[in-house]
Amino acid sequence: MKLVAPKETAHHPAAHHSAAHHSAARHTTPHHDAQPVKNSGALSVLVEPSAGIGRIYQLINRARFSIELTMYELRDATAERDLAAAAARRVDVRVILDAHLEESRNAAAYAYLSARHVHVTWAPAGTTYHQKTLTVDGKTSVIMTLNMVSSDYPGTRDFAVIDTGKPDIDAIVTTFNADFAHKAITPPDGTDLVWSPTNSERSILAVINAATRTLAVENEEMASSVIISALEKAARRGVDVKVVMTAESEWDSAFRVLVRAGVHVRVFADSDNVLYIHAKAVVADAGRKDQQVFVGSENFSTASLDYNRELGIRTTNAAVISVISATLAGDYNAAKSFG
Repeated sequence: MKLVAPKETAHHPAAHHSAAHHSAARHTTPHHDAQPVKNSGALSVLVEPSAGIGRIYQLINRARFSIELTMYELRDATAERDLAAAAARRVDVRVILDAHLEESRNAAAYAYLSARHVHVTWAPAGTTYHQKTLTVDGKTSVIMTLNMVSSDYPGTRDFAVIDTGKPDIDAIVTTFNADFAHKAITPPDGTDLVWSPTNSERSILAVINAATRTLAVENEEMASSVIISALEKAARRGVDVKVVMTAESEWDSAFRVLVRAGVHVRVFADSDNVLYIHAKAVVADAGRKDQQVFVGSENFSTASLDYNRELGIRTTNAAVISVISATLAGDYNAAKSFG
């Protein structure tokens, strides 16, 4: 078995839904939500494990004034040293680490950083902080599907979107400031941000429901009956839906529902010797006029969508869509059909 952390979004007691939920009615036309606005700043995307996270280290090392990091899991000696070095050169470095599920795994990083003049705090109690976001100098944010865990990098599929749009950066910093101070906040949406627990389910459904020709999907979990139903309905209305995940018996009932609806489900074995799918992405109608993508920290679980702190992005940016779409297509070709 691949050595990864326990499922990232432990189910809230009131949040469990059966994966076998499915619709009997055929939907001939998709429901369209408001289309996303193209991001106001340049976007680019890193693909793990091929790209490596050198660009993220570089951003930390080039910071002049401020660094804000919200991270579910932090066990990366290079990143920790770089954050400490930034604090030593008088950059205002602030870090929020999840304590609800990951306090024991984050304890060493917390101790190391706090001993080196980094302002580090545990995330507010009672909420899973599954967000993975780095912001530097109030000008650049990296919205990640990946945890900063160096042992995961070599064999794990993940994405990191680098965002320089001012509305997004301002919204991310505003939310960070409130979270760091343990103050309640409804995160601002910026141009195209996807937050849990406020708008993530609605935004992801908007991408799925808008698809008319193709949907490509990767996620670590398949536990949200709402998402499962939307994918099922997309296939039944004639969309070519392709799902790629790492095999896990917990998702088998959901996979069977999807396959019966006509979804093409392929999986990688849960093994150290093959790629582990940790990415969370949905691409609709790639290469067409109305193409769009969601990518972020949100898993397809009720806990992730309705209770956690999560951050993703929904955009029509053609360059980002091209890279993510090509990556998902390659993974689909390399994986094996479910069942």
